[in-house]
Amino acid sequence: MAVAGTAWFKRRLWGWRLVVAIIATQVLGDLVNAFRGDLFRGGVGFVIAGLPLVYLLRPNVRAAFASGDAPRLG
Repeated sequence: MAVAGTAWFKRRLWGWRLVVAIIATQVLGDLVNAFRGDLFRGGVGFVIAGLPLVYLLRPNVRAAFASGDAPRLG
């Protein structure tokens, strides 16, 4: 997590990829929990982890990490 955070703040593309992989793993784990019967915790976790994942996958955010610039909001 420290490596991912450091790369994130330095706007490295590989840091973006690592953070996306970490959050996607969390989303997948929450879906597994929901399908195994823990609907409340799995559903809430899916929403909470899914929102930042959707943000990270926006083209302007990914482009900011490819170029090293700060992302433009909006």
